[in-house]
Amino acid sequence: MRAALACKQPPSAVPVWELEFQAWDNVSGRHLVLGREFAALSSAEKEKTMHANAEIIISVCRRLHFAALTMPGCYWETAPGVPAYYWLPDGDREKQIAILKRLCESEGILTVVNRSSLVQMPGSADNYEEFCYMLMDRPEEMDAHAGRLLESAIETAKRLADAGHEAVLTASDIADNRGLFFSPAQMDRWFFPHLEKWASALKKLGLFSILHTDGNISAIVEKLAASPLDAVQALDPVAGMDIAEVKQKTQGRLCLCGNIESGLLMTGVPAAIYEKTRATLAACKAGGGYVLGASNACYPATPPENYAALLAAWQEHGQY
Repeated sequence: MRAALACKQPPSAVPVWELEFQAWDNVSGRHLVLGREFAALSSAEKEKTMHANAEIIISVCRRLHFAALTMPGCYWETAPGVPAYYWLPDGDREKQIAILKRLCESEGILTVVNRSSLVQMPGSADNYEEFCYMLMDRPEEMDAHAGRLLESAIETAKRLADAGHEAVLTASDIADNRGLFFSPAQMDRWFFPHLEKWASALKKLGLFSILHTDGNISAIVEKLAASPLDAVQALDPVAGMDIAEVKQKTQGRLCLCGNIESGLLMTGVPAAIYEKTRATLAACKAGGGYVLGASNACYPATPPENYAALLAAWQEHGQY
């Protein structure tokens, strides 16, 4: 994983990593306790559950050959009042991460921590109208917002480096399937300068920087590759992202992660998943700088046999 993030060829195989794996229950046959269910437990129950959670997660990582693991994140909503899947309450989250970190070290699994670091388009639970008014009518407020995000992100990165983590992920959506949400001028004011500072700060701390963004980002892949950013995750084919084309444009300058459609993994047939994975590896494997995984989260309903098809293609076509 470290070699791939550094745009070098790994010694044995293309690494496998998921932005956010959610099919723990399906694959393990056990139940991972997260979110509000976890928050309702007593202190003693939480302590016991955190160790059980870690056992489930590490066993699945081992079984699925994960080279890296994204840690549980903060509370956020996929829709108003609807919490995301992979979160734990403040305080408990840090304890769970510490347990997982120790186990990952013994397994040789790189740890990735997701912390919002950059300006992004409003999510499904945010107020689009208010956000857009701020962009157009109160740009100085956006300046302050972007500055606060960056300052907090760098301070967090220092703590993560001290704790022994190796990579920080910012899930900062800047596009949808039609293209960039922000105008070129807005990108140059609120995104690229802060990306440069964030990725540079992480590099000085010895951390890898990973940007996740949905949507079609074809217009900016050259600028991303020219920045200090180590990797970009998603490259969603549903949004029209041609990973072979992106690989040709960014070879040796930007690690590419994902591109196996999340919906295909959840609802497709194994033969189609195998073929998509094989083709992606054929386009991206040479020279390193590619990490195999879904284009977004690997959802809870993903059938184990579908993920097994991805791994079968990886075992046959992802080795160096």
